Amino acid sequence: MAITCMAIPGASSDMIPTKPEGLPVSQKWLIATVREAVSETPRVKTVTLGVPGWPGHRPGQHVDIRLTAENGYQARRSYSIASAPEDEAIALTVERVEDGEVSDYLVNELCAGDRFNITRPIGGHFVWTVADGGPLFLIAGGSGIVPLMSMLRHRKRQVSRVPAALVYSCRSFEEIIYRTELEDLASDPALTLTITLTRSHPDSWSGPSRRVDKAMLTEAGFGPETSAQIFICGSNAIVEAASRQLVELGHDPALIKTERFGPSS
Repeated sequence: MAITCMAIPGASSDMIPTKPEGLPVSQKWLIATVREAVSETPRVKTVTLGVPGWPGHRPGQHVDIRLTAENGYQARRSYSIASAPEDEAIALTVERVEDGEVSDYLVNELCAGDRFNITRPIGGHFVWTVADGGPLFLIAGGSGIVPLMSMLRHRKRQVSRVPAALVYSCRSFEEIIYRTELEDLASDPALTLTITLTRSHPDSWSGPSRRVDKAMLTEAGFGPETSAQIFICGSNAIVEAASRQLVELGHDPALIKTERFGPSS
């Protein structure tokens, strides 16, 4: 998921990273080497990276990446970390944007062995670890699932019994990111999973097919727990709506953490 959108003058449609020997290295930037790129949906791919010197991260943090073309032109984007801190490799999940120079390259052209620059983990507000306790309430829209998936993966790696609930809104069945893994996570009786499809759904679909509302949150167990850890990630529309609904259900606004995103090219 891209959490910022940066317009760069003179952007090239054939953006490629430099050859390994040409990568600029500074105190801030690390070198990431692609180990694997796996399709999640027709428009989304997860890129697994080896990053020597990686200091570790907390679930919910993000990184900046920097691609440098052979002519020296650079493009920089921000992406949430999808992997758990316990994982040996770093995973970024990227959604391709129409006519996007960076996202198109990452999703359609990136290959194992390619390298680019990456920062150390960024952000300290939108994070959760099992030490923070719960209940853990998560709401995601589209690729907003990415940082929340890092939290759920961390919870599983720690064999945590912290009660958790995820409400995930997608436009269609084909656009559900991590669908198989989410179904596996939902086998945990302490985790409640609700996936809602807002635009289209197969005839066999038995879940909700509407936008997130108070009734859906109530059914998912999002009662007014004053100690709940609440994280919402998605577009402005879903963040605003879900935050308002949670407050109306009795949650303390100060305990609701949000992260908004827009398309990143």
